[in-house]
Amino acid sequence: MSTNYDQEQATGSKNHLRNRIGSVFIPVRDIEKARDWYCNLLGLSADCEIIGGHLCALPMEGPGVILDTMPMWGGKEPGGAPSINTPAFMFLTGDIHSSYKFMKDNNITLITSVQDDHWFVIQDPDGNLLMICKE
Repeated sequence: MSTNYDQEQATGSKNHLRNRIGSVFIPVRDIEKARDWYCNLLGLSADCEIIGGHLCALPMEGPGVILDTMPMWGGKEPGGAPSINTPAFMFLTGDIHSSYKFMKDNNITLITSVQDDHWFVIQDPDGNLLMICKE
């Protein structure tokens, strides 16, 4: 895969951004509870470090997920930072129906049923909508 650095070397042009996502931030109200919830969802150990009292970077394959109480972006206001009301990214699964059953069995809020045998949407405890998609 070609990087911007490779492109700059080959063409002499300079791109100021890389064509790659580093991490996705998810606004949460209680960093410890959110860490535990997401670690359960993703099958991770809940010992991820909380940084600065408001950040938790989950150990992911590929682009990162960072849980954040967002003190600079409304997190200090009553009710905390606004939730993501439209799925902005997706978690992947190899078995969409098994994943859907896991959500039901763990009392995770389901927003949709499995759609087109390919995806569904859940809601985290902070009201963020998350899409689950079959690889």
